[in-house]
Amino acid sequence: MENTNWKFSELEYKRPDVEELVKDLKEATEAVKNAKTGEEVLEIMMKEEEKSKALSTMVTIVNIRHTLDTKDEFYDKENQWIDETFPTIMPYSLQYNAAIEESPFRPYIEEKLGKQYFVEMDLQKKSFCEENIPLMQREAKLTDEYQSIMAACQVEFMGEKRNLYGLQKFFEHDDREVRRAAFKAYSDFYHGHEQRLEEIWDELIKVRNEMGRNLGYENYIPVGYMKQGRTDYGQEEVASFREQVRKELVPFCQKLYEAQAKRLGIDRVMAFDEKRVFPDGNATPIGDDDFMIAEARKMYHELSPETAEFIDFMIDHELMDLKNKPGKASTGYMTLLPSLSAPFVFSCFNQTIFDMQVLTHELGHAFAGFRACRKQPVETYYFSSTDIAEIHSMSMEQFTYGYAERFFGDDADKYRFAHLQEAITFVPFGVAVDEFQHICYAHPELTPKERTYEWHKLEEKYMPWRTYEDDEFMERGGYWYHKLHIYLYPFYYINYTLTTMGAMEFKKKYAEDPENAWKDYLALTDVGGSRSYLEILKLANLAVPFEEGGVARATGYAKDILEKEMAEM
Repeated sequence: MENTNWKFSELEYKRPDVEELVKDLKEATEAVKNAKTGEEVLEIMMKEEEKSKALSTMVTIVNIRHTLDTKDEFYDKENQWIDETFPTIMPYSLQYNAAIEESPFRPYIEEKLGKQYFVEMDLQKKSFCEENIPLMQREAKLTDEYQSIMAACQVEFMGEKRNLYGLQKFFEHDDREVRRAAFKAYSDFYHGHEQRLEEIWDELIKVRNEMGRNLGYENYIPVGYMKQGRTDYGQEEVASFREQVRKELVPFCQKLYEAQAKRLGIDRVMAFDEKRVFPDGNATPIGDDDFMIAEARKMYHELSPETAEFIDFMIDHELMDLKNKPGKASTGYMTLLPSLSAPFVFSCFNQTIFDMQVLTHELGHAFAGFRACRKQPVETYYFSSTDIAEIHSMSMEQFTYGYAERFFGDDADKYRFAHLQEAITFVPFGVAVDEFQHICYAHPELTPKERTYEWHKLEEKYMPWRTYEDDEFMERGGYWYHKLHIYLYPFYYINYTLTTMGAMEFKKKYAEDPENAWKDYLALTDVGGSRSYLEILKLANLAVPFEEGGVARATGYAKDILEKEMAEM
């Protein structure tokens, strides 16, 4: 009988047997080639599916436990072993995939699993070659080093040693001098590591561009797009979207920050003032970490029967680790333990509105994973493409606005305004991150300092309000170093901005017709990754963000709310 009382902390990790994995893949490949019927091929595939899910679960346990405590030597070594070993298994996995693709029974498989199954296979094949194995191993070491540098941050501030999340709490402090000092301490940490961060980024560009050339491309950019699962749009559409953001949202964000300066009684909002939205203080949680989690459980019980079942599962199985601790990786994520149909959420609370965002954003991802695991037949469909997945999370943030009083008491309206303002003002920053990556990979001849200056120019283009005071490092473009996605997840970041458009659409739909909005949202989560980006948007009755006028239409409702509330302040 299946054990339903397991907890994450009690799960056993056993290092996968690579020789056995390779042997099994070879045998499965031959079995597919020799199969006499489509039913036989599908039966082989389903057996391999269970083995693949078990393997993924072991790898995920290592990844989670490594980020929970980056100083844990055992899981640090296991993580390194996985990074070095798993690229060597890829050729055998691709041979197995090729046998399925070339099988005379492919139409039967496509009928049972959908055409997207083969689209995903094709992307894997196009984005991998054996010459890239040592490059993938080097890439993993470099990205792990970046994470380790971030996790090791211990800055003496206000009488305590604080990590990066701990410092960010003071960006909202009521004393402007404290905000200034906290931002400077944050800046100084990156400045102090600038040389090594430059070297890591420089080598990552070289390594990834070499991967691209080995696959027949001029640089890494097309490979990055394939690894993000993009099949029905490309660089041209993304560039068009960035330009819409520049024209439509940048002037509005400028207006938001001018109004904020007026509220705060200062001439202009400096970089260290941006998080201080109200003169008498931002909304802060009215309880501690345990209070927040308990309230989240109540909220999800009231939101819907589906979210009630989900949150009980998450808490009962210890599938959230949200408290800030020394040695914990400076990141936040949702991942899946496929053989257990279980999401896992990781973050670092810091007693600001960020904590509520974690309880809605990352749990939005987790809810989608929870649903897809139970609705989709194969692991590859458990995750949507990243340009869809962020709609799950950002929309959940909007759906939970009505519960803000539970977490912020009398400051709930402050939370709602600040959160909505940040959702909009984030978008120009997000497209700047995307354009920065395009520039770096397309122009590998740039020196590290020239790359950093490119970020400075992008701030002038997309964030003209951004001003640093007496901070030479930030003035010349140092802010980009803090964005781990640039190092770890190439070309991911634009997804946060594309999906903001979907979330803003859901915000409007939920206000006008919550029942049908929720139906569309469940359709979005349940489909998982079984269809392409444009097909899923259509299924969930969402617009295409990079079509002409897409940004204006998607954000109009939110802008009207912010305009009205600014006028009343």
